[in-house]
Amino acid sequence: MTTPQVLLVDPIPADADAADTAILASLRFVPPTQPILSAFDAGAGRGDGVFETLGVSDGRARGIDAHLARLEASALKLDLPAPNLAQWRRGVDAMLDALPASGQASIRLVITRGTDAAGPPTCWLTGTPVASDFPERTEGIRVVTLSRGYANDVGEDAPWLLVGAKTLSYAINMAALREAQRRGADDVVFTSTDGFALEGPTSSLILRQGNTFITPAIQHGILAGTTQADLFGFLDAEGFECVYRTIPVGELLRSDAAWLVSSVRLAAPITAVDGSVIPTDLALTARMNAALLG
Repeated sequence: MTTPQVLLVDPIPADADAADTAILASLRFVPPTQPILSAFDAGAGRGDGVFETLGVSDGRARGIDAHLARLEASALKLDLPAPNLAQWRRGVDAMLDALPASGQASIRLVITRGTDAAGPPTCWLTGTPVASDFPERTEGIRVVTLSRGYANDVGEDAPWLLVGAKTLSYAINMAALREAQRRGADDVVFTSTDGFALEGPTSSLILRQGNTFITPAIQHGILAGTTQADLFGFLDAEGFECVYRTIPVGELLRSDAAWLVSSVRLAAPITAVDGSVIPTDLALTARMNAALLG
């Protein structure tokens, strides 16, 4: 396994039309053991920042434009300086050049508020080869439903809760995964207090009902899923209907199949919900993952 890579980014203003030479000069690889973060950085001290994780297959990153757009949207929700997308795209390219040309990997983009609210943010990328074969893609996962503690439409009335932003504040998400393990499950589907299924701590939810595939509507605070969008493109081309709408929790048990999908693990079929076995479609899952890897 190749050593993980770290690329520091000296942020360029979003509206700057910087030449490629200037962008390259703003990017610098450092050893993975070199300290890069102040103890007073808001990202470390408060989880005040945003990130994205891109999946990589055989030297190609999936959904670069979608991830950069979501990084920009998350920064806007947190009142962070907008990222220069050309700079970050060049950073992704540089990281791809540094990673192995074959196999799977992940690239993480991070922006924190830095050490001073009036100063520049702290920015970097990491690149990590992935050795796992992800048996979940074929063996499936057992999930439990856990309340997220607020109503489905909370983001419309309380934007300061940052639902729909991919922030560094993942303590709740990790606590939910630990609770799932305590209950003998592998993962979680978050639910709203008014009875709707939302998403996983690190993934998007997709259900199949006949020839229709459904994912929760993003206008209600669901994080827009890049892998889910790629899969909907594949499924649409296969002749299926793809729908965004609210999903009552009971539909998890009444659907023909269900998946949690994410950038690195890809599509993991759900085999049980709160201990109740649900149908799976392993043949279709294999085609979905082949399309993503391809």
